[in-house]
Amino acid sequence: MRATKPKQNDTLTIGQVAKLSGIGIETIRFYEREGLVEEPARRESGYREYTSDVVTRLTFIKRAQELGFSLREISELLALKLHPKASCAAVKQRAEGKVTDIETKIRDLQKMKKALMGLIASCNASKPVSECPILEAFDSEER
Repeated sequence: MRATKPKQNDTLTIGQVAKLSGIGIETIRFYEREGLVEEPARRESGYREYTSDVVTRLTFIKRAQELGFSLREISELLALKLHPKASCAAVKQRAEGKVTDIETKIRDLQKMKKALMGLIASCNASKPVSECPILEAFDSEER
């Protein structure tokens, strides 16, 4: 069951924010230290007092991370989002760059898979581990 979305002027505890955003309390505190989320006002008791806007920001951060953006890149996207003269082209450029990064990672993973498949094919599972070509390949300086 999902928590009820707060009204715009409601204040929230860090636990409520964590539940609504699906992000852990320590991660929220980390984002505050990194400047991705503004440090909230504090009650007289010292407890953090969040607005509902922070849930929206945390959702943005979480979704951008799911799409492969680093925290630095997310910080840049947030800055663009808040800059009144920023254009969609700047955001598009960053998204296109991320696609290029992902394509590079896919190629690298495919090479790794091919190398591992070759090692697996060369392995005679009935031999002792001291003669394992997979382990021997890890000791080798050749690539």
